[in-house]
Amino acid sequence: MHSYAVKLKSHFEKHANPSQAAPMKKYMRDQFEYLGIKSPQVKLLLREHVTRYGLPTLEDVDDISLDLWSQPQREFQYAAISLMERLEKKLPKPSIKTLEYMITHRSWWDTVDNISHIVGVHFRRFPDVKEKYLAKWRASKNIWMRRTAILFQLDYKRETDFDLLCRIIRENLGSDEFFINKAIGWALRQYAYTDSKAVKKFVKATDLHPLSRREAMKHL
Repeated sequence: MHSYAVKLKSHFEKHANPSQAAPMKKYMRDQFEYLGIKSPQVKLLLREHVTRYGLPTLEDVDDISLDLWSQPQREFQYAAISLMERLEKKLPKPSIKTLEYMITHRSWWDTVDNISHIVGVHFRRFPDVKEKYLAKWRASKNIWMRRTAILFQLDYKRETDFDLLCRIIRENLGSDEFFINKAIGWALRQYAYTDSKAVKKFVKATDLHPLSRREAMKHL
């Protein structure tokens, strides 16, 4: 385990709160263990750690993130994502492999949705990476890969490739997966702030799941 991750792990464990850990675990349907550190304190502890030790080097950030990802407590996955976010505009091209691992392991909406943002930045920087990995993810049986393929443009606004988004959505029509249908609606709702007419036209012409349709039209 990288020394940076060891020090961060020790810092977090000193602030564990078992009385909070149980309800936090229950909220996540008992899928993950928790130290019992709520989100504001996670951010504070990570900030203290970065102030003392700095951010990971670009050479080490992938190994450190994977070390943190291997820990059973969910707070360490949140810390890994936060470190990657702070370096998202500098991450080396091969970091996509780490991001893919994080998407497909210990997967749930609370991590995948934040990773999708990092992926969006990475795809902008490396179009060849986007071409290779997006083709793989949108055709995957893994719902979290497909959810990321739907959501990675969430912050693109006018730079959104709406035709691409529509094609990916059509590929997922008929899905009974809540997290896929929710993502479709979320992506459409977000783009509606940029081009409401395009979203209305697509929703009208497409046999969307009722959940997707409700989410897409929520503010229209």
